[in-house]
Amino acid sequence: QVQLVESGGGLVQPGGSLRLSCVASGSIFSISIMGWYRQAPGNERELVAAVTGNGDTNYADSVKGRFTISRDNAKNTVYLQMNSLKAEDTAVYYCRYSGRRSWGTFEYVYWGQGTQVTVPS
Repeated sequence: QVQLVESGGGLVQPGGSLRLSCVASGSIFSISIMGWYRQAPGNERELVAAVTGNGDTNYADSVKGRFTISRDNAKNTVYLQMNSLKAEDTAVYYCRYSGRRSWGTFEYVYWGQGTQVTVPS
């Protein structure tokens, strides 16, 4: 089992910044991807950004140039720096951890409880 603890959400004015953090603990895998997803009311959960253990990143088009994902492997922590926030960024942000024991084996997926980010219009 992997436990995920998120922090850093809150209320911020348009154009402001927030940094989300997610710490993973428990049965950490040697191959893993950590990422952030978000879900706004009435919408499906969507990928925001993800980062591999080697530092390869992937971003949703809507956040490119504004959000930066980073990872500290020694601390099993992933960060999401969110700048130039917009009202449409308002959502619950969830940390996701996926891990494999080796390439080609079963992928285990874990989710955090979510943290609310609110940007008023």
